Amino acid sequence: MTMPADIVIHNGALITFDTDRPKASALAITGNQITAVGSDAEIKPLIGPQTKVIDAKGGTVLPGFIDSHVHLFGGSVELEYLSLYGVTGLEEMRRLIRPYADANPDDRMLFCVMADYGILDTGKTLTRHDLDAILPDRPLAMFAPDHHTVWANTAALEAAGLLEGGEVDAGSEIVMGDDGRATGELLEPGAYSPILSLTRYGGRDMLGLTAGRDPEPPATPQERAMDKDVIARGLAHCAAQGITGLHLMDGNRYQLELLSELEAEGRLLCRCHVPFHLKGIDPVARLTEQAPALRAAFQGEKVRCSHVKMFIDGVIESGTALMLQPYPGKMGRDGNKGDEVFTQEHFVAACVEADRLGFQIAVHAIGDAAVRRTIDAFEAAQKANGKRDSRHRIEHIEVIHPDDIPRLAELGIVASLQPGHAPRGHVFPPDGVGNYIRPEQIAGAYAWQTLRESGAKVIFSTDWPVIPVDVMPSIKAAVAPLDLGKDWPDQTQTLRDTLASYTRDNAWAEFAETTRGKLKEGMTADIVVLSHDLTQLPAGDITEAVAVTSVMDGQITFQREGNGTDL
Repeated sequence: MTMPADIVIHNGALITFDTDRPKASALAITGNQITAVGSDAEIKPLIGPQTKVIDAKGGTVLPGFIDSHVHLFGGSVELEYLSLYGVTGLEEMRRLIRPYADANPDDRMLFCVMADYGILDTGKTLTRHDLDAILPDRPLAMFAPDHHTVWANTAALEAAGLLEGGEVDAGSEIVMGDDGRATGELLEPGAYSPILSLTRYGGRDMLGLTAGRDPEPPATPQERAMDKDVIARGLAHCAAQGITGLHLMDGNRYQLELLSELEAEGRLLCRCHVPFHLKGIDPVARLTEQAPALRAAFQGEKVRCSHVKMFIDGVIESGTALMLQPYPGKMGRDGNKGDEVFTQEHFVAACVEADRLGFQIAVHAIGDAAVRRTIDAFEAAQKANGKRDSRHRIEHIEVIHPDDIPRLAELGIVASLQPGHAPRGHVFPPDGVGNYIRPEQIAGAYAWQTLRESGAKVIFSTDWPVIPVDVMPSIKAAVAPLDLGKDWPDQTQTLRDTLASYTRDNAWAEFAETTRGKLKEGMTADIVVLSHDLTQLPAGDITEAVAVTSVMDGQITFQREGNGTDL
């Protein structure tokens, strides 16, 4: 006699990604595994007195979404901060910031997020004097959406010891004014890290990104508890989007320890892959001496360290992304082609060593020169160590030279992309990036479909908190992008390709294709139930759908109110 299932999901429009049974209407879960997939009639006999029965009400049922590029700790913390998304002009900034300051009197420094590079709406760069006019008597700072620039007022610069400038890492800059003092614009982590130390969480949330090292001095028990609680809230927020897995792109032992403690406490709602982060100022010896031990210490099914993350450049909007040609206009003054985070010799040596040690490598590379350097380094690693199934990744690829596009498939390099980052993605101003690249670069800008058609493996993510971790807006960015005009090639994605790049292919990217990423008997039960059948929604209305139930490892991690189980 067949044993009853623990959970049955029925009356759904299943997209299984199983070639033997691509569609079904129901499935059964026992323990942490999918034990049957089929029609409602086939699955109904598996319902017992204790079975939780979930009526999908005709909505799409998918393998759980995996966001393959996030900054979990930072994203969780930023849910608490004032967002300036969509805000323009000093008066509007003042209208929002002053009440926020009054409501948070104990914050050592007021911190805001999602401040656009063009927030002044005048073509001028935000300065400390602008922020002084809003809040002259307390430290105030704000993050750009891409987290590569911070703007700070005079009080914040003084508190951080940056008003008179200072030494910074390669690729970072404290922008100085004609008066010999900092203007308030701080480019890249090497410049703005002292500002982060003044925030509510003392910058611990960003250490995995800015330094790849643990808090020094170590976090107190009270701070650890506070940090775990905020990460738990962030994980709950992710689960509410239908997310069951996260690939973190910042890492240190501290974050891995917090996640492991959350797992032990039953509060880990998403699987988390956390990298060893190697900075441009780090010797390759740090990788050799420390990365294998970190990997060996964290090899669980839910908390795992298996990749190395590096930055090779900055971002287009601040002129720090590495380009093959100088930027157009004033950003290209003095022949500016961006800022080098690693020398190429150092970067190649790091990639060769990480590959030799058996790590997957993920590299932030935005400009066409940065992408080419990364491809060259991965090719050098392959030549030095021999070809293997490495699944090395390039994160972002916002501009790529056409000559380099076929090299991705030839070398087995994964294109890790964020549809919501593009000017056509409905999130950022559509005319923004076009001001910072040359006309001949447009063909290789945000070239999602071009990369897919080249044979490269394409995976999708958000880079939360650069944009919200919410899945459906990113799906809309892919399947219903804005039309930017005849100069911009159409890069629209099909719904099926987009969903695969958010589920099945992200499982493949974490070497879990035999256990996750499909709705198939024997696969781990990581599942999302959506409110609508996505195949029946017009592409532009795809965001009407929301997650109503999330299941990770056979456990319900989220259930939207009014969408409970039925019996």
